[in-house]
Amino acid sequence: MMTSNLSRNVAAFLLVFAWVLAACGSAPAELPPTSVAYVPASSPTFVEPTHGPPTALPATATVLPTVTMTPTVTPTPAQADAATISARDTVPVLCYHAIRDWLPSDTPNDRVYIVPPARFAAEIEQLARQNYHTISPDQLYAHLTTNAPLPDKPVLLTFDDSDATQWTHAVPLLQKYHLTATFFIMTVVLDKPGYLSRAQVKELDQQGMTIGAHTWDHHRVTRYTDADWDVQITRPTHELEEIVGHPIRYFAYPYGLWDTTSISHLKAAGFVAAFQLQGKLDPTDSLYTLPRAVISGLWSEQHFSERLQSPE
Repeated sequence: MMTSNLSRNVAAFLLVFAWVLAACGSAPAELPPTSVAYVPASSPTFVEPTHGPPTALPATATVLPTVTMTPTVTPTPAQADAATISARDTVPVLCYHAIRDWLPSDTPNDRVYIVPPARFAAEIEQLARQNYHTISPDQLYAHLTTNAPLPDKPVLLTFDDSDATQWTHAVPLLQKYHLTATFFIMTVVLDKPGYLSRAQVKELDQQGMTIGAHTWDHHRVTRYTDADWDVQITRPTHELEEIVGHPIRYFAYPYGLWDTTSISHLKAAGFVAAFQLQGKLDPTDSLYTLPRAVISGLWSEQHFSERLQSPE
Protein backbone atom coordinates (compact mmCIF):
# COMPACT_ATOMS: atom_id res chain seq x y z
CA MET A 1 0.00 0.00 0.00
CA MET A 2 2.83 2.38 0.88
CA THR A 3 4.64 1.35 -2.29
CA SER A 4 1.59 2.22 -4.36
CA ASN A 5 1.27 5.61 -2.74
CA LEU A 6 4.96 6.24 -3.18
CA SER A 7 4.71 5.38 -6.88
CA ARG A 8 1.87 7.83 -7.35
CA ASN A 9 3.77 10.55 -5.50
CA VAL A 10 6.88 9.95 -7.60
CA ALA A 11 4.80 10.14 -10.80
CA ALA A 12 3.20 13.39 -9.70
CA PHE A 13 6.61 14.79 -8.74
CA LEU A 14 8.05 13.90 -12.15
CA LEU A 15 5.09 15.52 -13.94
CA VAL A 16 5.49 18.74 -11.98
CA PHE A 17 9.25 18.66 -12.55
CA ALA A 18 8.68 18.35 -16.34
CA TRP A 19 6.43 21.45 -16.37
CA VAL A 20 9.00 23.40 -14.40
CA LEU A 21 11.66 22.51 -16.92
CA ALA A 22 9.36 23.66 -19.77
CA ALA A 23 8.84 26.99 -18.10
CA CYS A 24 12.60 27.40 -17.76
CA GLY A 25 13.24 26.78 -21.48
CA SER A 26 13.94 23.07 -21.59
CA ALA A 27 11.36 21.22 -23.65
CA PRO A 28 9.97 18.01 -22.18
CA ALA A 29 10.17 14.82 -24.10
CA GLU A 30 6.36 14.69 -24.33
CA LEU A 31 3.57 17.10 -23.37
CA PRO A 32 0.29 16.00 -21.99
CA PRO A 33 -2.76 16.35 -24.27
CA THR A 34 -4.71 19.68 -24.13
CA SER A 35 -8.22 20.72 -25.00
CA VAL A 36 -7.14 24.06 -26.54
CA ALA A 37 -7.36 24.10 -30.36
CA TYR A 38 -4.23 24.89 -32.31
CA VAL A 39 -4.16 28.25 -34.13
CA PRO A 40 -1.45 28.72 -36.81
CA ALA A 41 0.82 31.67 -36.20
CA SER A 42 0.07 33.06 -39.69
CA SER A 43 -3.67 33.50 -39.07
CA PRO A 44 -4.62 37.22 -39.41
CA THR A 45 -6.02 39.01 -36.45
CA PHE A 46 -9.19 41.05 -37.22
CA VAL A 47 -9.13 44.55 -35.81
CA GLU A 48 -12.42 46.46 -35.63
CA PRO A 49 -12.06 49.63 -37.77
CA THR A 50 -12.19 52.94 -35.99
CA HIS A 51 -14.96 55.15 -37.45
CA GLY A 52 -14.19 58.27 -35.49
CA PRO A 53 -11.48 60.78 -36.39
CA PRO A 54 -7.95 60.03 -35.23
CA THR A 55 -6.74 61.94 -32.22
CA ALA A 56 -3.63 63.10 -34.04
CA LEU A 57 -2.09 62.93 -37.51
CA PRO A 58 1.02 60.78 -38.01
CA ALA A 59 4.23 62.76 -38.04
CA THR A 60 4.77 62.05 -41.76
CA ALA A 61 1.27 62.98 -42.91
CA THR A 62 0.85 65.83 -45.41
CA VAL A 63 -2.10 68.14 -44.77
CA LEU A 64 -3.70 69.24 -48.07
CA PRO A 65 -5.10 72.75 -48.34
CA THR A 66 -8.89 73.18 -48.30
CA VAL A 67 -10.23 73.93 -51.80
CA THR A 68 -13.40 75.99 -52.10
CA MET A 69 -15.30 75.26 -55.32
CA THR A 70 -16.68 78.39 -56.99
CA PRO A 71 -19.71 77.64 -59.22
CA THR A 72 -19.49 78.75 -62.83
CA VAL A 73 -22.04 81.49 -63.48
CA THR A 74 -23.04 82.20 -67.07
CA PRO A 75 -23.83 85.89 -67.35
CA THR A 76 -27.24 86.79 -68.72
CA PRO A 77 -26.85 88.81 -71.91
CA ALA A 78 -28.21 92.32 -71.67
CA GLN A 79 -31.56 92.73 -73.39
CA ALA A 80 -31.53 94.93 -76.44
CA ASP A 81 -33.47 98.18 -76.57
CA ALA A 82 -36.48 98.74 -78.81
CA ALA A 83 -34.46 100.28 -81.62
CA THR A 84 -32.06 97.33 -81.73
CA ILE A 85 -34.93 94.86 -81.65
CA SER A 86 -36.60 96.67 -84.54
CA ALA A 87 -33.41 96.45 -86.58
CA ARG A 88 -33.21 92.69 -85.95
CA ASP A 89 -36.84 92.01 -86.87
CA THR A 90 -36.23 90.40 -90.24
CA VAL A 91 -37.67 86.91 -89.68
CA PRO A 92 -40.88 86.24 -91.66
CA VAL A 93 -43.76 85.24 -89.37
CA LEU A 94 -46.62 83.62 -91.29
CA CYS A 95 -50.17 83.39 -89.97
CA TYR A 96 -52.67 80.71 -91.03
CA HIS A 97 -56.24 80.13 -89.94
CA ALA A 98 -58.44 77.39 -91.43
CA ILE A 99 -56.91 74.76 -93.77
CA ARG A 100 -59.80 73.37 -95.82
CA ASP A 101 -61.48 73.53 -99.20
CA TRP A 102 -63.81 76.42 -99.83
CA LEU A 103 -67.53 75.97 -99.43
CA PRO A 104 -70.18 77.62 -101.64
CA SER A 105 -71.23 79.61 -98.59
CA ASP A 106 -67.73 81.08 -98.06
CA THR A 107 -67.57 84.76 -98.98
CA PRO A 108 -64.51 86.30 -100.69
CA ASN A 109 -63.54 87.71 -97.30
CA ASP A 110 -63.84 84.25 -95.73
CA ARG A 111 -61.56 82.80 -98.40
CA VAL A 112 -58.80 85.19 -97.37
CA TYR A 113 -58.56 83.23 -94.12
CA ILE A 114 -59.22 79.76 -95.57
CA VAL A 115 -56.28 78.10 -97.33
CA PRO A 116 -57.23 74.98 -99.33
CA PRO A 117 -55.18 71.88 -98.35
CA ALA A 118 -53.58 71.61 -101.81
CA ARG A 119 -52.49 75.26 -101.66
CA PHE A 120 -51.16 74.80 -98.12
CA ALA A 121 -49.25 71.66 -99.13
CA ALA A 122 -47.61 73.53 -102.01
CA GLU A 123 -46.51 76.31 -99.64
CA ILE A 124 -45.05 73.90 -97.08
CA GLU A 125 -43.26 71.97 -99.82
CA GLN A 126 -41.88 75.25 -101.13
CA LEU A 127 -40.45 76.08 -97.70
CA ALA A 128 -38.81 72.67 -97.53
CA ARG A 129 -37.53 72.83 -101.10
CA GLN A 130 -35.99 76.25 -100.56
CA ASN A 131 -34.32 75.11 -97.32
CA TYR A 132 -36.22 77.31 -94.91
CA HIS A 133 -35.91 76.35 -91.25
CA THR A 134 -38.87 76.78 -88.91
CA ILE A 135 -38.09 78.33 -85.55
CA SER A 136 -39.99 78.72 -82.29
CA PRO A 137 -41.05 81.98 -80.60
CA ASP A 138 -38.41 81.25 -77.96
CA GLN A 139 -35.72 81.28 -80.64
CA LEU A 140 -37.10 84.49 -82.14
CA TYR A 141 -37.28 86.12 -78.71
CA ALA A 142 -33.67 85.17 -77.91
CA HIS A 143 -32.54 86.50 -81.27
CA LEU A 144 -34.34 89.82 -80.89
CA THR A 145 -33.29 90.43 -77.30
CA THR A 146 -29.74 89.01 -77.18
CA ASN A 147 -28.83 88.51 -80.86
CA ALA A 148 -28.78 84.73 -80.37
CA PRO A 149 -27.98 82.99 -83.67
CA LEU A 150 -30.70 81.55 -85.87
CA PRO A 151 -30.52 78.86 -88.56
CA ASP A 152 -30.19 79.86 -92.18
CA LYS A 153 -33.42 81.14 -93.75
CA PRO A 154 -35.54 81.09 -90.58
CA VAL A 155 -39.33 81.31 -90.67
CA LEU A 156 -41.95 81.20 -87.91
CA LEU A 157 -45.25 79.49 -88.76
CA THR A 158 -48.30 80.37 -86.67
CA PHE A 159 -51.95 79.20 -86.60
CA ASP A 160 -54.82 81.14 -85.02
CA ASP A 161 -58.31 80.38 -83.68
CA SER A 162 -58.07 76.65 -82.75
CA ASP A 163 -59.63 75.39 -85.98
CA ALA A 164 -59.79 71.57 -86.19
CA THR A 165 -58.55 71.60 -89.80
CA GLN A 166 -55.16 72.67 -88.50
CA TRP A 167 -54.93 69.25 -86.84
CA THR A 168 -56.30 67.24 -89.77
CA HIS A 169 -54.53 69.01 -92.67
CA ALA A 170 -51.63 71.08 -91.32
CA VAL A 171 -50.06 68.92 -88.63
CA PRO A 172 -49.46 65.84 -90.84
CA LEU A 173 -47.55 67.98 -93.36
CA LEU A 174 -45.53 69.65 -90.61
CA GLN A 175 -44.58 66.22 -89.31
CA LYS A 176 -43.74 64.96 -92.80
CA TYR A 177 -41.21 67.74 -93.33
CA HIS A 178 -40.05 67.90 -89.70
CA LEU A 179 -41.31 71.44 -89.24
CA THR A 180 -42.63 73.16 -86.14
CA ALA A 181 -45.29 75.83 -85.65
CA THR A 182 -47.02 77.92 -83.00
CA PHE A 183 -50.73 77.52 -82.28
CA PHE A 184 -52.52 80.48 -80.70
CA ILE A 185 -55.50 78.98 -78.92
CA MET A 186 -58.93 80.52 -78.37
CA THR A 187 -60.17 78.51 -75.40
CA VAL A 188 -63.94 79.01 -75.60
CA VAL A 189 -64.18 76.57 -78.53
CA LEU A 190 -61.99 73.75 -77.19
CA ASP A 191 -63.63 70.30 -77.42
CA LYS A 192 -66.44 71.69 -79.57
CA PRO A 193 -67.24 70.34 -83.06
CA GLY A 194 -64.96 71.81 -85.70
CA TYR A 195 -62.28 72.91 -83.23
CA LEU A 196 -59.27 71.48 -81.45
CA SER A 197 -59.74 69.39 -78.34
CA ARG A 198 -57.83 69.86 -75.11
CA ALA A 199 -56.14 66.51 -75.72
CA GLN A 200 -54.96 67.67 -79.16
CA VAL A 201 -53.57 70.90 -77.69
CA LYS A 202 -51.60 68.86 -75.17
CA GLU A 203 -50.33 66.54 -77.88
CA LEU A 204 -49.26 69.47 -80.05
CA ASP A 205 -47.16 70.73 -77.16
CA GLN A 206 -45.65 67.29 -76.67
CA GLN A 207 -44.78 67.11 -80.38
CA GLY A 208 -42.59 70.20 -80.01
CA MET A 209 -45.10 72.78 -81.20
CA THR A 210 -45.56 76.00 -79.23
CA ILE A 211 -48.90 76.82 -77.60
CA GLY A 212 -49.79 80.48 -77.24
CA ALA A 213 -52.82 82.38 -75.93
CA HIS A 214 -55.46 84.02 -78.14
CA THR A 215 -58.06 85.13 -75.55
CA TRP A 216 -61.20 83.33 -74.44
CA ASP A 217 -63.60 84.20 -77.28
CA HIS A 218 -61.63 86.40 -79.70
CA HIS A 219 -62.92 89.80 -78.59
CA ARG A 220 -60.53 92.59 -79.52
CA VAL A 221 -58.42 93.77 -76.60
CA THR A 222 -58.89 97.45 -77.45
CA ARG A 223 -62.47 97.22 -76.16
CA TYR A 224 -61.87 95.48 -72.84
CA THR A 225 -63.23 96.85 -69.59
CA ASP A 226 -61.77 96.01 -66.20
CA ALA A 227 -63.55 92.65 -65.83
CA ASP A 228 -62.57 91.55 -69.34
CA TRP A 229 -58.88 91.20 -68.52
CA ASP A 230 -59.58 88.35 -66.14
CA VAL A 231 -62.11 86.65 -68.43
CA GLN A 232 -60.18 87.09 -71.67
CA ILE A 233 -56.55 86.92 -70.55
CA THR A 234 -55.96 85.55 -67.04
CA ARG A 235 -58.39 82.61 -66.97
CA PRO A 236 -57.80 81.30 -70.51
CA THR A 237 -54.05 81.51 -70.05
CA HIS A 238 -54.22 79.55 -66.80
CA GLU A 239 -56.39 76.96 -68.53
CA LEU A 240 -53.82 76.50 -71.28
CA GLU A 241 -51.05 76.23 -68.68
CA GLU A 242 -52.97 73.46 -66.94
CA ILE A 243 -53.39 71.62 -70.25
CA VAL A 244 -49.73 71.73 -71.30
CA GLY A 245 -48.17 71.77 -67.82
CA HIS A 246 -45.94 74.83 -68.15
CA PRO A 247 -46.19 78.64 -68.50
CA ILE A 248 -47.62 80.26 -71.62
CA ARG A 249 -45.24 83.00 -72.78
CA TYR A 250 -46.68 84.30 -76.06
CA PHE A 251 -49.91 86.03 -77.08
CA ALA A 252 -51.62 86.88 -80.37
CA TYR A 253 -54.04 89.82 -80.57
CA PRO A 254 -57.46 89.03 -82.05
CA TYR A 255 -57.73 90.83 -85.39
CA GLY A 256 -54.15 91.97 -84.77
CA LEU A 257 -55.39 95.03 -82.85
CA TRP A 258 -53.57 96.34 -79.78
CA ASP A 259 -53.05 99.46 -77.66
CA THR A 260 -50.75 100.54 -74.84
CA THR A 261 -53.24 99.47 -72.17
CA SER A 262 -53.35 95.92 -73.52
CA ILE A 263 -49.56 95.75 -73.55
CA SER A 264 -49.36 96.68 -69.87
CA HIS A 265 -51.88 93.95 -69.01
CA LEU A 266 -49.99 91.36 -71.06
CA LYS A 267 -46.76 92.22 -69.27
CA ALA A 268 -48.50 91.87 -65.91
CA ALA A 269 -49.87 88.48 -66.99
CA GLY A 270 -46.35 87.19 -67.65
CA PHE A 271 -46.21 87.27 -71.47
CA VAL A 272 -42.77 88.09 -72.86
CA ALA A 273 -43.93 88.92 -76.38
CA ALA A 274 -47.10 89.40 -78.41
CA PHE A 275 -47.95 89.24 -82.11
CA GLN A 276 -50.15 91.52 -84.16
CA LEU A 277 -50.90 91.08 -87.86
CA GLN A 278 -49.68 93.40 -90.58
CA GLY A 279 -48.09 96.50 -89.17
CA LYS A 280 -44.91 98.06 -87.93
CA LEU A 281 -43.24 97.37 -84.61
CA ASP A 282 -44.08 99.92 -81.95
CA PRO A 283 -40.92 101.97 -81.27
CA THR A 284 -41.30 101.66 -77.48
CA ASP A 285 -42.75 98.14 -77.13
CA SER A 286 -41.25 96.20 -80.00
CA LEU A 287 -41.61 92.77 -78.39
CA TYR A 288 -45.35 93.24 -77.89
CA THR A 289 -46.11 94.35 -81.44
CA LEU A 290 -44.34 91.71 -83.54
CA PRO A 291 -45.87 91.66 -87.05
CA ARG A 292 -47.16 88.66 -88.98
CA ALA A 293 -48.28 88.15 -92.56
CA VAL A 294 -51.75 86.64 -92.92
CA ILE A 295 -51.49 83.92 -95.58
CA SER A 296 -54.49 84.24 -97.86
CA GLY A 297 -56.18 81.35 -99.57
CA LEU A 298 -56.41 83.56 -102.66
CA TRP A 299 -52.65 83.83 -103.15
CA SER A 300 -50.73 82.24 -105.95
CA GLU A 301 -47.41 80.49 -105.40
CA GLN A 302 -45.64 83.57 -106.76
CA HIS A 303 -47.48 85.84 -104.37
CA PHE A 304 -46.57 83.55 -101.48
CA SER A 305 -42.91 83.68 -102.48
CA GLU A 306 -42.98 87.47 -102.64
CA ARG A 307 -44.56 87.77 -99.21
CA LEU A 308 -42.12 85.28 -97.80
CA GLN A 309 -39.31 87.53 -98.91
CA SER A 310 -41.05 90.67 -97.63
CA PRO A 311 -43.77 89.69 -95.15
CA GLU A 312 -44.94 93.22 -94.24
